[in-house]
Amino acid sequence: MDNTNKVCVDLIVPGIEERYNVFIPINKKTIEIIFLLNKAINEMSDKQFPITDQLSLINADTGNVYDVDRNFKENGIVNGTRLILL
Repeated sequence: MDNTNKVCVDLIVPGIEERYNVFIPINKKTIEIIFLLNKAINEMSDKQFPITDQLSLINADTGNVYDVDRNFKENGIVNGTRLILL
């Protein structure tokens, strides 16, 4: 598997008290990634994590909210970045 266009991030999901290590494509817009993560976590949690268009990705270390119109690379998200899906 070629991971040169992906980053591995630590995703924290407080709504269901879970944490995931996920590979994310760096060239997709952050809004698309949020939608895909929301859908995947909804399925993995047996629908305990509802599908919504009100989610944000936040840097767990700085508290900064990422710009949904920029891709991961433009937002400066790199391997090992700790993200909160809230």
